[in-house]
Amino acid sequence: MSDDELFRQQMQDVKRLKVTPKVALKSQRATDDALKQRRAAAQAITEQDTNFLSADHIDPVGPLDILDFRRDGVQHGVYKNLRLGKYGIDARLDLHRMTVEQARSALFQFIRDCMEHDIRCALITHGKGEGREQPALLKSCVANWLPCIDEVLAFHSAQKHHGASGATYILLKKSERKRQENWEKHSKRT
Repeated sequence: MSDDELFRQQMQDVKRLKVTPKVALKSQRATDDALKQRRAAAQAITEQDTNFLSADHIDPVGPLDILDFRRDGVQHGVYKNLRLGKYGIDARLDLHRMTVEQARSALFQFIRDCMEHDIRCALITHGKGEGREQPALLKSCVANWLPCIDEVLAFHSAQKHHGASGATYILLKKSERKRQENWEKHSKRT
C-alpha cells in the first residue's frame, strides 16, 4: 500500500470543521487629544528625570542663618558685590507656599530658564520659616540644592531690602553665547 492510500484510509472518518466567519477589527487609532496627553506625560517624565536635585537628605539651616557659597575661581570682588546686592537682579523666584517637591521643580526650571535667557544675577525668595514645625525647610533645601547646580557660581543671603535671610542672591555662569560675544567684543579692541 502506498503512502497516499494509507493516508486516505486513515482520514476516512475525519469531518471538515465548520469555520465561523471572523469579525474584521478596525485599527483603533488614538484620538488627537489622547496622543497629546500621552506626549505631555512622556515629556513631564523626561523633565523629572533630568532634575537631579534630591529632597532625600537635606542638611537643616536655621531661620536666621546666612547662606553663602562661592566656587573656586570666583573673584573676591565679584563675590563681595553679590553679597552687598550691587548687581542688578534680572530674575526672581518666589518659593513661598510651595511644597518641597514643587520648590525642587521650580528651582531647577528657573535655573534652566535663566541660563537660556542669559541672566547672570537672580533672587530666590524662600522665606525663613520662623514659627513653623520644621523651621527654614525651603531655605535648607535651597542651601543644599544650589551648590549641586554647576551653573551656579555663587550665592549669598540677600540684603535687608531684598528679604535678608529669607532670600538669596545667586550668580550664574555666562552662557556660551554671551562668552562668545564677550570674546569678540574684547578681542576687537586689541
